[in-house]
Amino acid sequence: MATTAPTSTAAPPGPARPGGRGGKGRPPGGSGPRADRRVGPGMLAPFGFFYLVFLIGPLLYLLVAGFFNTSLVKGGLGEWVGLENYRRAMSTEEFWTSLWHSMWFTVLTTVPLVLLALVLALLTDRFSQGRWFFRLAFFAPFVLPSSVISLMFMWIFADQIGLAQSWAKSLGSETPPSWLGDPDWAMLSIAAATVWWTIGFNFVIYLAALQEIPRDVHEAAALDGAGPWQRIRHVVVPMLGRATTLVTVLQLVASLKVFDQIYMMTGGGPDRATEPALLYVYNTGFTEGRVGYASTVSLVLFVVILLISLVWFALLRRTEKEG
Repeated sequence: MATTAPTSTAAPPGPARPGGRGGKGRPPGGSGPRADRRVGPGMLAPFGFFYLVFLIGPLLYLLVAGFFNTSLVKGGLGEWVGLENYRRAMSTEEFWTSLWHSMWFTVLTTVPLVLLALVLALLTDRFSQGRWFFRLAFFAPFVLPSSVISLMFMWIFADQIGLAQSWAKSLGSETPPSWLGDPDWAMLSIAAATVWWTIGFNFVIYLAALQEIPRDVHEAAALDGAGPWQRIRHVVVPMLGRATTLVTVLQLVASLKVFDQIYMMTGGGPDRATEPALLYVYNTGFTEGRVGYASTVSLVLFVVILLISLVWFALLRRTEKEG
């Protein structure tokens, strides 16, 4: 009796699984979880290198040089002086005067740069169309380098031929002041130029924060009978607390570190009336060659800026929470 062979029910061979024996099916190029873990550090390596060389390295040198009589005209760190540089900095009138100039410039610029930026952003937010024009108009000066701004305002504030002189005469002033040559007007003139130059940055931050406020909030406040000023005061401004904290702290740090425009417009004059702390560090370290003392002053200035920023940030955050 003939018999038939049993039919095979085995499934046809499929494609090899990745990672099987012998490495068959492994993706080319050695990619995988282990390779993915190497991508992040590899991409951060260039930034880490420049961070160590140009930030951490100079900071460590700054800390060490402050304990030595380091000079540009001598090699090495120089003679060990311990805390003498710190004692000299605390007892030097020029250092405290330059620090006061930095503080005064910070007051002259931070207040208008925060308040005016908020007012301009509130006005711009009321336009349903054409906001791009106001963003461009207010932010465009901010992208200009400090050298261009300084040169432009040096011509504006120039004696006899400057536009500021002509404007003052048209307003009835027979003898306009020397805007950059008078100690009473030099810092005010530089602060005015800085406000015009940098207000666009704060303006853009406030405008972005305003656009994040839901329109339902405005409609609800209007239905409750709140007028435009009441909505701004009791609804909009409290909801801009985080943006105000960010803008204020960033502006404080930027103003305390002022250097470029003062260096190019007045060089710290007249009679050192506009010399800020950073310019004092520059003159001490690079003009007089006292690198050790300049390192000490730089470190003291860093601590002052850090403390002021932390205290102001804490006060703003506390006010925001209470509100």
